[in-house]
Amino acid sequence: MFTGCGTAMVTPFNEDLSLDESTFRQLIRRQIEAGIDFLVPCGTTGESPTLTHKEHLRVVEITIEEAKGKVPVVAGAGGYNTAEVITLAKEIEALGADGLLSVTPYYNKPTQEGLYQHYKAIANSTKLPIVVYNVQGRTGVNVETATLKRLAEFENIVAVKEASGSITQMSAVLQQLPESFTVLSGDDAITLPMMALGGKGVISVVSNEIPAEMSQLARLANAGDFAGARALHRKFLPLMDINFVESNPQPVKAAMALMGLLKPYFRLPMVSPQPQNIEKIEAVLASLNLLENRSAHVTV
Repeated sequence: MFTGCGTAMVTPFNEDLSLDESTFRQLIRRQIEAGIDFLVPCGTTGESPTLTHKEHLRVVEITIEEAKGKVPVVAGAGGYNTAEVITLAKEIEALGADGLLSVTPYYNKPTQEGLYQHYKAIANSTKLPIVVYNVQGRTGVNVETATLKRLAEFENIVAVKEASGSITQMSAVLQQLPESFTVLSGDDAITLPMMALGGKGVISVVSNEIPAEMSQLARLANAGDFAGARALHRKFLPLMDINFVESNPQPVKAAMALMGLLKPYFRLPMVSPQPQNIEKIEAVLASLNLLENRSAHVTV
């Protein structure tokens, strides 16, 4: 279910910082029309830490409504309070999502046993398939391969979004976990090497901007056409890199505003990128001919 390219959806806001539901629906339709494999609302890229509980559920609900069963919806449900995550997971299940993306507890830095018990409790609370999200650089805690092997024994813990930054760890995960367990890249720029090692796809930031191209990259790699995938990787690597010139999702939302896809509003502590970085973002977009269809009035 969760192979290929899934987009970690941005959350657009209006000038008053309310949810821009109309634009969000347009973004979802654009993704589906471009051939995306699945959608991931309410992750870090979606600024989920600044969404209220009601808004979080509303974003998931809109995604499900627009997806209309055409593509799976894997909704974000993670955090450092296990009981709250369980409540959210149950509500997301009731909305009709197809799966959960659950980031490791952040800041409180649980032990490996604490991580195991956290995910065990979530798995036992829902029938939805769960994607463990391992991103030590943001959370301060790493899901070790041995812990992931224990978690894979649960029927509904089916995948990992691996963003540890360690190719060695990714290789170990791919070698030691069952073939049925799906390993997805959590970094656009590492998607191709991970898939060459046996990964099945990516939960992507850059596919907010180029859904068709990133989906094609994943499909080519899954089909064993690494020459074709490599050509796309090389072409769009500058965009993958510039999306992290500042903290995600600041650059990708700025890029999408320059492309005319949304209005460049952020909720604190996220802010618009520095002017010099906006110039860099615009230069990369121009080099890839991604500014051709932008609205003339859109500025960042």
